[in-house]
Amino acid sequence: MKEVKKTADIANAAAIDIGPLAEIQDYVLELGPGVKIPGKVFGGAALKAGGADFSFQAFPPGTEGGFYHTHKENEELYFFLSGEGEYQVDGTNIPVKEGTVIRVSPAGKRAVRNTGSVPLTMLCVQYKADVPGSVTPSDGTILEEPVNW
Repeated sequence: MKEVKKTADIANAAAIDIGPLAEIQDYVLELGPGVKIPGKVFGGAALKAGGADFSFQAFPPGTEGGFYHTHKENEELYFFLSGEGEYQVDGTNIPVKEGTVIRVSPAGKRAVRNTGSVPLTMLCVQYKADVPGSVTPSDGTILEEPVNW
């Protein structure tokens, strides 16, 4: 089974390497006895991310996530990176392909399937649901110091 490699761990940052997206299917997420999800890897804990988590997942052609799920508190953003398929939320099928982004609130019943001929690869970012628009680009501060490469 493939493992995440930590590449940096400094006071204000951390970095990991999950490898090429074409190799996501080599990961296996073990959720418990007898519950294994092939082609899925989480990275938030390895980065010590506070308040958010993320996962990459790849579905071979003709496969699906296998189950509906919801969340208690976390909203999710799904970024589709390759392939094509359908994402179902509360019984509505949404076509997805490279470049599609979907937001699902915690209560949304969700599932995904690959309807194409190549792997469907997605990035999911999970974070605590809050007031829409409460996180904005204005949170950033541009510093008046040069970058020294």
